[in-house]
Amino acid sequence: MMRAFALCAAVLGGCFFRFSEASAQPLLVSQSADKAYHSLQSAIDALPPQGGAILIAPGTYREKVKVSKPGVHIKGTGKQPHDTVIVYGDGAINVGGTSHSATLDASGDDFRLDNLTVQNDYSLNPANPPSQAVALSLTGDKDVVTRVRLLGAQDTLFANKGPNGRMSRQYFSGCYIEGHVDFIFGNAKAYFRRCELHGIANHAVVYTAQSRASPDEDSAYIFDHCRLTADTAARDIALGRAWRPYAAVIFLSTEIDAPVIPDGWREWTPGKTKTLTTAYYAEYKSTGVGANPTRREPYARQLTDGEAAQWSLKAFFAGATDWLSYRPN
Repeated sequence: MMRAFALCAAVLGGCFFRFSEASAQPLLVSQSADKAYHSLQSAIDALPPQGGAILIAPGTYREKVKVSKPGVHIKGTGKQPHDTVIVYGDGAINVGGTSHSATLDASGDDFRLDNLTVQNDYSLNPANPPSQAVALSLTGDKDVVTRVRLLGAQDTLFANKGPNGRMSRQYFSGCYIEGHVDFIFGNAKAYFRRCELHGIANHAVVYTAQSRASPDEDSAYIFDHCRLTADTAARDIALGRAWRPYAAVIFLSTEIDAPVIPDGWREWTPGKTKTLTTAYYAEYKSTGVGANPTRREPYARQLTDGEAAQWSLKAFFAGATDWLSYRPN
């Protein structure tokens, strides 16, 4: 693995990897390099029980990946996230449920993903019937995702609690996430910083479907200085709808460059559910064509400076941010 180690030394400067031992050597995944693993899953399986670092050379890897070990840190070595792509095409309709459709399923704690693309291309096959199809399922605690493109259609990113209902703390930075219906969904304590959420062409686009089930549950989705965009053929665009009655979603200083419906938020099932009365939906200083605070649905909140400060990164994680590569001032 000396060739792999030389490559690691060249690209690791300033990145987010942390090693328990100075002699730890990242594993290399490559379709062409000698003595490299040829699939991401084989490299993950080769890691010790406590995890470790993996570098992925540019290329497209068609495989379904599962990470259950803690401390697994995966980084693409290309110049940009487009260069390294992990892709598969399962739909919930043919694999026994939404969570089983994920291209990359990461349930281990201290999981880190950087500088690559994760895609579920199920919807790109015109022969496939409509179905949920997850690109990334993230359910570990203290997970960090940076400079990652997540591509899909319905249910692209599953950001959810871990086993036995344990809350999952997650941090996303500089990511691009695309889809249409409910494409960021689940019940995690997740913070998104300077990410782009993009609605693809569809008869309906719903950016979020958070699923906090009770008012005392410590979870929410926060989008801080993010940007919302959409294809010109995207229709009926909404900020979110409540998958569970106490969903919590907050947009802070968001640039809404998509024609979001004036109400902003949608009822889960119009005429049948009343989740808008119990969900916590809020914005702070939204700008752009889709920012329309005076016409938002009546239960949505426009936050004051003081209220917005309660949703800052430090406040959200109660000051426990040592696990982040990003260190707030």
